[in-house]
Formats: sequence, structure tokens, C-alpha cells
Amino acid sequence: MSRYVFHCPECGQEIEVNESMREATLSHGCPVCGADVTETAFATEQQTN
Repeated sequence: MSRYVFHCPECGQEIEVNESMREATLSHGCPVCGADVTETAFATEQQTN
């Protein structure tokens, strides 16, 4: 399963997310402050077994 590190450009919150959480964040914005989010807010994906 893919894991990502999300870093909000507005509030600075950093959260590790999975693929479904990543998609929800892209659709609905930062879960902390609600700021709009783009693909660049996610660090390179990390594969887990």
C-alpha cells in the first residue's frame, strides 16, 4: 500500500496518509485548516509491505 507525507502549505501541518486519504485531501482540502491542496503538497510516495 502506498503511503504519502502531506504537508499543508497554509497551516504547516504534516500528516502521513494512505492513498484514499490523499485523494480525499485533494478533493476536500487540508483536514486541519481546510486550505486548497495540490499534488505538490505530498512528498514522494513510500511503498509499504
